[in-house]
Amino acid sequence: MGNSSDWVEAGEGVRRRVLADDPGMMVVEFRFEQGAVGALHHHPHLQSSFVASGRFDYEIAGETRRLGPGDAVVIPGGAVHGCTAVEAGTLLDVFAPRRADFAPDPA
Repeated sequence: MGNSSDWVEAGEGVRRRVLADDPGMMVVEFRFEQGAVGALHHHPHLQSSFVASGRFDYEIAGETRRLGPGDAVVIPGGAVHGCTAVEAGTLLDVFAPRRADFAPDPA
């Protein structure tokens, strides 16, 4: 288990930090500037995304839907997904198991 890490640039207008980390699960906060894009990608992890603030056009497996504050989605492992910030905002994403590629360097 870990505490919050430092912010990491995750694309133009996007940054992330790990809030909690365990081999079985990871919680990551993403902050998006208006218009910033989380490029389409896929990974084997089960993911949930919760919109803490802002509005996002979220594409999952070829379908797009607009999400706003309080909305959440679950993304199956392997599904192609991404998002665009229609308004600046924050996403809280949970990955199971943890994303080793997001893991903060040990202190």
